[in-house]
Amino acid sequence: MQDSLVAEDDALELDETPEDRILSCRKAGSIMREGRDRVVNLAVDKTGRILACHGTDCVLEVFCILSKEEVQKKMEKKMKKARKKAKLNSCKGEEEDLEISVEMTLRDEIQRVTNIKTSAKIKSFDMIHSPQGELKAVFLLQNNLVELYSLNASLPTPQPIRTSRITIGGHRSDVRTLSFSSDNIAVLSAAADSIKIWNRSTLQCIRTMNCEYALCSFFVPGDRQVVIGTKTGKLQLYDLASGNLLETIDAHDGALWSMCLSPDQRGFVTGGADKSVKFWDFELVKDEKSTQKRLSVKQTRMLQLDEDVLCVRYSPNQKLLAVSLLDCTVKIFYVDTLKFFLSLYGHKLPVICMDISYDGALIATGSADRNVKIWGLDFGDCHKSLFAHDDSVMYLQFVPKSHLFFTAGKDHKIKQWDADKFEHIQTLEGHHQEIWCLAVSPSGDYVVSSSHDKSLRLWERTREPLILEEEREMQREAEYEESVAKEDQPAVPGEAQGDSYFTGRKTIETVKAAERIMEAIELYREETAKMKEHQAICKAAGKEVPLPINPILMAYGNISPSAYVLEIFKGIKSSELEESLLVLPFSYVPDILKLFNEFIQLGSDVELLCRCLFFLLRIHFGQITSNQMLVPVIEKLKETTISKVRQVQDVIGFNMAGLDYLKRECEAKSEVMFFAEATTQLEEKKRKRKKREKLILTLT
Repeated sequence: MQDSLVAEDDALELDETPEDRILSCRKAGSIMREGRDRVVNLAVDKTGRILACHGTDCVLEVFCILSKEEVQKKMEKKMKKARKKAKLNSCKGEEEDLEISVEMTLRDEIQRVTNIKTSAKIKSFDMIHSPQGELKAVFLLQNNLVELYSLNASLPTPQPIRTSRITIGGHRSDVRTLSFSSDNIAVLSAAADSIKIWNRSTLQCIRTMNCEYALCSFFVPGDRQVVIGTKTGKLQLYDLASGNLLETIDAHDGALWSMCLSPDQRGFVTGGADKSVKFWDFELVKDEKSTQKRLSVKQTRMLQLDEDVLCVRYSPNQKLLAVSLLDCTVKIFYVDTLKFFLSLYGHKLPVICMDISYDGALIATGSADRNVKIWGLDFGDCHKSLFAHDDSVMYLQFVPKSHLFFTAGKDHKIKQWDADKFEHIQTLEGHHQEIWCLAVSPSGDYVVSSSHDKSLRLWERTREPLILEEEREMQREAEYEESVAKEDQPAVPGEAQGDSYFTGRKTIETVKAAERIMEAIELYREETAKMKEHQAICKAAGKEVPLPINPILMAYGNISPSAYVLEIFKGIKSSELEESLLVLPFSYVPDILKLFNEFIQLGSDVELLCRCLFFLLRIHFGQITSNQMLVPVIEKLKETTISKVRQVQDVIGFNMAGLDYLKRECEAKSEVMFFAEATTQLEEKKRKRKKREKLILTLT
């Protein structure tokens, strides 16, 4: 029985070998991880010796891929243990040799080394394994840290050691506020736990200070101190030279969302979640630790409102104050009397950001409803509403001495706009996640932005002229390609939604193919008109006048215009043919039908032409039947198509009969079956597989 089973297995293997397979994959085994979450990243070092993987936690599991010699030694030890165990279990007095076989599994080839635990969740990693056995692994963590660990994989119990760590540089969390110094050199960025001062020219961090969760900030005039507004409603004043916290003031009971330096640079205004706007002035007070005076702030006035304050902005002449409220409106007050002046309403969601132009004529507001509205500050009329971003508008700021402004949104884009012409100028793409804020330098030459991807990006204005038409053309092409990629399956007129046989999808290639067909028809029309004019000229002149040849037709071998149209149809991919015809306007269909009649009469490419003809009749049936000019064309097509298709069927039938005759002759001569169907082979394999399963069942 065993011999017959082996024979059946060999026969099955022989039957399966003729199947041509380029790549085959089979499961070699499984290795259990200690972590219970999903695997996020799996990598092997360049030597192929070390395999490592990690999940969503902070543990990297390291495995070693053993060499053939090591696997052989391990299997020999395993065999010795199995023999010893078999001898102990065997009956006493038996001296015959025991036949013992040990299976090699994937666990015998891959051995666990150790686990490396990092200080935070792992985002990505890389490894280097030296020939001496030392393994070095570098990690990029979720909190923007970089750590380097080393261990000796050749030891019985290797212990990972953290050798170095990069902590200074970027922030550990998202940057929520940015500011430029008055000289355009220093950039302030503040996040949930730290403030960093960057040198714009060298891009180096020159100062790091601990703080609370920062939401807004600005440089004090003179660029020696900075003021931070926090999520807990506190004002924090820092000295840049020493990096010390000078003073902390409880300004608001809720989050301090916005601050704005007054144009006279003597104070500033703050707005918070406690429904109040507070005015502050700078003052010099005596320092308790030294005899010198230091900078401080004091509250002078307060404006109480009915809703939470999200953003505050001064007008350049310091006569008006704009306050954005949670009720989706922006209220304008007089600064001196705090009396109400205007209310700007029209946004469907709260206004998150706003700014006033340098001349005080315009105010632009950005909202969570994805729109930017441009208002006149004299009467409060809305000049224009722009659909700015695909998600919430997070920040807005005018370029100094101009009516241009930048917006940043959660759609990962920064856009520049013209508030006079209401035009989109350009889009700055580079961030991979939501953009929280941006800052424009006082000179207007630089823009810095921060995002949820933990990065700060510095943008510089170049001297290269920006042509708006080219930018719009590029934007239209990008939008069109995106719309084509997202477009649903096209519907054929006159058919139910689910009954269409049409399986194509509109792509850039199908649109280009339709354009090539239209260009070919236009060339055919032009050349036909030229031919008629040439015949009239020759008839009037009484002699033959040479006709200039079109360079396109000359490139195709000096063919006729109708033959050129046929070549274009032949050059379209079979999978894109129907979609290209579906995009084609009906004004080109009459000329195509007349050309098809001419082509089919000549008997060239009947199958391709019939396929195109039937599809055009299917999608333009109503327009074709209602056009009296096309009735004789359709009648001629009916006669020629039926006769030519029958001729093609006769040729194919004759060829099939000839092939069958040759097949029988070859089989009779060599006594071997040729051209066997794949279905019969598959049924035979299934039959043998079932027989094999029955044999296994009878053995068990």
